[in-house]
Amino acid sequence: MGLADRNRILCIEDDVDMLELFQVLLTRHGYEVEGVTKGQEGLDSIRRLKPDLVILDIMMPVMDGWQVYQQMKEDETTRDIPTIVVTAKSQLIDKVLGLEIAKVDAYIGKPFSPQELLDSITKVLSNR
Repeated sequence: MGLADRNRILCIEDDVDMLELFQVLLTRHGYEVEGVTKGQEGLDSIRRLKPDLVILDIMMPVMDGWQVYQQMKEDETTRDIPTIVVTAKSQLIDKVLGLEIAKVDAYIGKPFSPQELLDSITKVLSNR
């Protein structure tokens, strides 16, 4: 078994620099990483790849992260894929809505430390 058992993570993030940061950081820690910059592209990738984990930005044009998440949860083939929301919307009310109402697996506000992201990924994947 590899460092991270080669878990496949799909990152859906419209900021190309942030997406590249996710890919470099997670690849260095043994994860297999795919990245897309649009909500619909992300939803299509979730259905095609069936990743072990989705890292999802909320604030994206056209189809935002909540729309992606809602459609993912409505599909019985993708509803059990754990999701970590990473967003600049880090007010307490946004976090409560994400964790308590939408039932995301983790909610990380930007800016965040790489260790915070890695700890959340480890925790979420160990709860699978």
